[in-house]
Amino acid sequence: MAKVTAVCISDAKGIVKTPVPEIFVKIGHGIEGDAHAGEWHRQVSLLADESVDKLREKMPNLDAGVFAENILTSGICLYELPIGTRMRVGQALLSVTQIGKECHNEGCAIKRQTGDCVMPREGIFAEVVEEGSIKAGDSIEVLA
Repeated sequence: MAKVTAVCISDAKGIVKTPVPEIFVKIGHGIEGDAHAGEWHRQVSLLADESVDKLREKMPNLDAGVFAENILTSGICLYELPIGTRMRVGQALLSVTQIGKECHNEGCAIKRQTGDCVMPREGIFAEVVEEGSIKAGDSIEVLA
């Protein structure tokens, strides 16, 4: 079963996100209190724990939010979801808008240390279709 393992926010862009007990996502905005919220196609970022595991061999203490992801998941291969896929995440409904992204400058601290970063290849972004709260332990359901 796919589930949320952590939810994270930051109050500024370009820094790691901090795990919080719960987030609330709003239509046309994204996550309340997150620096990346706004009227654009990357309102919410998601990354799978399985993707992070690929780098934990080199850096075992990679905590939730270190890749600036809002939602850390398990049990779902996010980067294989086609753009436009809708998924129920906790109480909210999200629509996938982008797979991967370009690294800023010369990459994050993790890329500089390990020579790799999974977010540009395996992280995904989504817009909020239906508002609601999301917290660790919530289920993720991909809708047909």
